[in-house]
Formats: sequence, C-alpha cells, structure tokens
Amino acid sequence: MAIVLASTEGLPHEEWLEYRRMGIGGSDASVVCGINRFKSPVELWIEKIGQFPPQEAGEVAYWGNVLEPFVRGEFTKRTGVDVSLVKQILQSEDHPFMLANLDGICRHPDYGDVVFEAKTSSSYRSAEWEGDTIPDEYVLQLQHYMAVTGFKGAYIAVLLGGNRFKWQFVERDDEIIDMLIKLESDFWGRVRSNTPPTLDGSDASVKFINERFPGGLVFKIELPKDAEALIHQYDIASDMLDKYTEQKQEAENLLKQMLGEHEAGSIGDRIVTWKSITQERLDSKTFKAEHPALYKKYANKTSYRRFSIRSAN
Repeated sequence: MAIVLASTEGLPHEEWLEYRRMGIGGSDASVVCGINRFKSPVELWIEKIGQFPPQEAGEVAYWGNVLEPFVRGEFTKRTGVDVSLVKQILQSEDHPFMLANLDGICRHPDYGDVVFEAKTSSSYRSAEWEGDTIPDEYVLQLQHYMAVTGFKGAYIAVLLGGNRFKWQFVERDDEIIDMLIKLESDFWGRVRSNTPPTLDGSDASVKFINERFPGGLVFKIELPKDAEALIHQYDIASDMLDKYTEQKQEAENLLKQMLGEHEAGSIGDRIVTWKSITQERLDSKTFKAEHPALYKKYANKTSYRRFSIRSAN
C-alpha cells in the first residue's frame, strides 16, 4: 500500500525534484533495470546522490505535459472511464525507496482502483505500440506504480505522432514486481552507501571516472586478469568505429553532393540540411605572437588524463 509523501498542489518544480531524489520513481525503473535507451544506471545514480544539477525538461517532456490533459480526456471519451487526478507523490509503505507520481486513477469493473498513465510518442516509435505491445520501459513503469499502490492493473493511453490514439489495460505481474523490488533495493543501497553501479560507456560514466581519479601517481601497476578481455573489447570496438565512421562520412559526402548549392532537401519524413554558418573565433596563435603579455595574463591552463592502449614492445 502507498502513503502520501507530499502534495504536488502548487509545489515548486525545484522542490518536486528534491522529492524525486528521495527514492526511485516509475520513470527510473527501466534505468535501474538497464533497458532505458536515454539514460544509464550510472547517470541516474549520480542524479540521486545530488552530483548532477537539476536538468531542464526537454521538448519531448514539455509536450508530453502539455498534451496530457488531451490524452486523458480522449481516453475517457473513447472508453467512458473517468480519470481522477492524483496531485500527490506516493511512497510505498513496505519499500519506502519506491515512489510514484501518477497521472491519474481509474475504476475498473473487475480490478477496482487502477493506475492511469498518459503518453505521447513520435511516429518513429509506432512499431513499439503495434498490437497489444507497449515499450518495455513503460511496462516496468506501470508495474512499479502497481508495486507502490498495491493496485491490480493499469490503463495506459498514448497519442502516436499527433494523429493516432491507442489505449490498453495491463494486469499486475507479481514476478516483474518482485524483480523490480530486488533491483531497485540494490540500486538504492548503492545510493545510500555512495557506491556507483557498474560503469558503462555513457557520458556520465566518463565524467564520474575522470572526476574520481584525477591522476598523479606516475608509476606503472600490474592490471588484473580481467583487463585482457577489456583490451580485446576495446580493440574490436576501435576497429568497428573506424569502419562505421568512414561509412558515415561516405554517406554524408554523397548527400552533400546531392544537395549541391542547396541548403536543404527532403525525402519522406526526413530533412537533410547543409547550411552555411559564419562564426568569429579568436586567432590565439596570432594574438600570442603580437600580444604575449596579454596572452599570458588571460590564458587558462587545463589538464586532463589521456587514455591509450599500445604494445609494450
């Protein structure tokens, strides 16, 4: 069952973000499980320990909030099921690290009170909504909400590409919920103990590792046996990167040739642009030669650690 952690009625956005840091929300569930395409577990961990400044909502999140009342109203119009707003942040009584910020609650004839969730999605992701399927990250979000509330089901409604509407009912799955509770409990334990998850290839991991180990010890150490597999992985990825970088550049060059003197072209629902941009930049080399004293006064010295792998021979 859930208890009320805070009312969101008139709650400033900054305070709402602080409450989100007090636990794991529904949109965090897929990140914790490692299946979110937009955020890594390391990035979420850094957010929860307060090392990332509050992020401004992007265009997708903005329009999702703007269109939520429309999606909710259309759902009621098509199904006859009323949606009650929930202007509260809910917290699981049994697992206090699990939070829920619901879009609404509905009444189901067989399951009683159930979760309502409104979504908007681009036409590019329409295939993920075909038939009875919904994206995996939303499956986990709904099951997370059912874990917090104790409800037995959830409605989800989505506006696809601005012109296609779908909705469906999702039943509670206790196996998924048990998995979520375990994974989220482990993740929250890492937040509380300031222990990062396994590092990955995300920008957040790069930022974390660079800040945690600024360097200074110049002597060489013997690496553990696991390093061999990682070096092999690095070599293969480097070869693939070179290959795909060349393929990308080839496609770019041929598209530029098609555009010629034109700045934009279109095919289907894609637009290709090659625009002229003028920028003013300081010629630091000339400035240093002509005004060495001023250059020395205003020059900034930066340091970083350069990573490379080479043969010992």
